[in-house]
Amino acid sequence: MIPRYSRPDMVAIWEPATKFRIWYEIEAYACDAMADLGVIPRENAQAVWKARDVEFDVARIDEIEAETKHDVIAFLTHLAEHVGSDEARFVHQGMTSSDVLDTCFNIQLTRAADILIADMEGLLAALKRRAFEHKDTIRIGRSHGIHAEPTTMGLTFARFYAEMDRNLTRLRTARDEIATGAISGAVGTFANVDPRVEEHVCAQLGLAPEPISTQVIPRDRHAAFFAALGVVASSIENVATEIRHMQRTEVLEAAEFFSMGQKGSSAMPHKKNPVLTENLTGLARLVRMTVVPAMENVALWHERDISHSSVERNIGPDATITLDFALARLTNVIDKLIVYPGNMLANMNKFPGLVMSQRVLLALTQAGVSREDAYRLVQRNALKVWETGCDFKTELLNDAEVTAALSPAQIDEKFDLSYHTKHVDTIFGRVFGES
Repeated sequence: MIPRYSRPDMVAIWEPATKFRIWYEIEAYACDAMADLGVIPRENAQAVWKARDVEFDVARIDEIEAETKHDVIAFLTHLAEHVGSDEARFVHQGMTSSDVLDTCFNIQLTRAADILIADMEGLLAALKRRAFEHKDTIRIGRSHGIHAEPTTMGLTFARFYAEMDRNLTRLRTARDEIATGAISGAVGTFANVDPRVEEHVCAQLGLAPEPISTQVIPRDRHAAFFAALGVVASSIENVATEIRHMQRTEVLEAAEFFSMGQKGSSAMPHKKNPVLTENLTGLARLVRMTVVPAMENVALWHERDISHSSVERNIGPDATITLDFALARLTNVIDKLIVYPGNMLANMNKFPGLVMSQRVLLALTQAGVSREDAYRLVQRNALKVWETGCDFKTELLNDAEVTAALSPAQIDEKFDLSYHTKHVDTIFGRVFGES
């Protein structure tokens, strides 16, 4: 990803120097295990650790690869330059390139998942704080973009919290599933490398041994990992879309923080645009576009091909770096989001009392009016409000058919806003587990 949408900790996971350091540790731990098993001399295994503090020369490895046309061989050649060709002759004993490549890739994805999990925990904290802050802040709920019935801004934040909490579970599951390694040799039979070598390497690197690999770790694991990232990205867009709607001039129920000196438009000085949430919508698309290639990587020829390799070299860094940036940006938006309770009430009352239509409908049916007739009575008065902006309650009180079934006091009672918020505490208890 370009630096504009990148954060250093996630970028560092995908740097070539990091990759080569992981390759080195895989090879060194494998040598230790082989020495324990008597497969290679102990002194050779110990010699490999002479490179423990070496900063591998990425340019030199690239130079060797330009000749060998093989990245792992290029690295092993460079390692021998540091360790000594005789001392390094048992490095990679019985192993195949995928043992290093796949195990390394899963380590990188696992580390990336740890950052994403921490990002999500930060976002959840922000959403929870804003949910309780605005638990009782009344706003109109909308369906199809049209006024429906009253809700609260706190419930909006709580809804997003619950969604992101599910995403936290998805990320943790994805991390667990991807945290496997394989040191099983050509076609995965362990013919030339003892399974105990794999067990030792995985234990040292915080992985579980892959139960059965071919020459590669099965790619259904990776498909599930990137699918989880895609769902998280979609949830980010879900929140961003709501904020973009709320910031529209004719709505203005909430808005992104606009800093001192910030400019909204090169042409129109008055503009305050929802640029961050619009950006998040775009970033979500970038993350989701990695999901289908990851799915298509599952079907490989026989015990191994490399059709997945070029895909993963791109989608691994791109998806994780982008999502890390997006989660951090969304957390900042939520933390600083400006909420306008007065505008929320004004919007709800734009068509006075109209949003209480269902309460009146139900009251008429409970008073003995058929549902069909009750709907007709309520709708004809509601349509007047749509057309003229008159007061819904006043129209009902002037409708003889309505007042034949309901007294003025009964009608008036149906316009109590607290009716719609009486179960907010119950919902919060379900979401946050608090009484």
